[in-house]
Amino acid sequence: MNSICILRLSAIGDVTHVIPVVLSLQEQLPGTKITWVIGKIEAKLIGDLPGVEFIIFDKKTGRKGYQELRAAMKNRQFDALLHMQVAFRANLAAAIIPAKLKVGYDKARSKDLHGLFINKRIAAAPQQHVRDCLASFLEPLGLKAAEPKWNIPLSQEDHDFARSILSRDGRNLVISPCASHTLRNWPAARYAQLADYASRNHGMHIILVGSPAPFEAEFCASIENAMTERVTNICGKDTLKQLTALLSGADLLVAPDTGPAHIASAVGTDVLGLYAASNPYRSGPYNSLKLCANQYPKALEQFTGKSVDAARWGAKAEFEGAMELITIEHVTGILDRWVSQTHAKCETGKDGI
Repeated sequence: MNSICILRLSAIGDVTHVIPVVLSLQEQLPGTKITWVIGKIEAKLIGDLPGVEFIIFDKKTGRKGYQELRAAMKNRQFDALLHMQVAFRANLAAAIIPAKLKVGYDKARSKDLHGLFINKRIAAAPQQHVRDCLASFLEPLGLKAAEPKWNIPLSQEDHDFARSILSRDGRNLVISPCASHTLRNWPAARYAQLADYASRNHGMHIILVGSPAPFEAEFCASIENAMTERVTNICGKDTLKQLTALLSGADLLVAPDTGPAHIASAVGTDVLGLYAASNPYRSGPYNSLKLCANQYPKALEQFTGKSVDAARWGAKAEFEGAMELITIEHVTGILDRWVSQTHAKCETGKDGI
């Protein structure tokens, strides 16, 4: 194959999972031209991946976005399109992209008429993590599924920013408290309790992060105001690249089902995930699934009357009160074990788990 186009516009976490696909393509098909149609915000994180042409599709511009994509596709013909987005908006974009082979999702994971815009499907795989699902898009091309390897380019300025925030004395705990869906968020008061506990009991430097969105700024401020210990609140003051550098230098991230959890996992930082509204084994931080505070089975049973096995894979439990099922004792217990295990690892030079 001489040219492959990837269509994955959003969101941050899912875009992060596509990075291994790009790296694997470059390894298995060296010399193949890779083009990625991506969202505007997401491009700010990984739009400088080496050896990849990025075409930005800004969904907020409406019809203009499709017109610009059509102009960018003029006189092109790809050998294959990896249509990795299940959304009607993405289907319209896929229709504009000229490709002989258009690979999409299996029937069970298709919706919004996705099947009409593809001519090849990935294999069905029940109860699969999103990363592994996206990795499998290479198999219909006769290639191996992408291994879980990441590379997010960062500048010296990004690392300098991170060093200006991170403490050199003791561990750094980053808290990214806000998900795009508010029903995935843990209460601010519990974040404050956890932060104070980590600071008092483990001497951790607490850093609050979030986007410039008013809700996130207010949420982080409410955590800060409820705390008694010192905290560094940089919500809305960093870029996605700076956040990535910060997470790569941190010791631990605490977050619900949100993009920074996947960024942290990608850069090798442990993630204490807070999961009740969604299933961590489908969308949790890939390298830290054992660290997640998982109350999803209880939430699903309580609010839908279904077990994880009986419910559709990927079913949400986004209900008022679901995230409150995760107690502060549950999370501090995981934190205590993580501190003990990482200390043992440092002492022995081996994995202390």
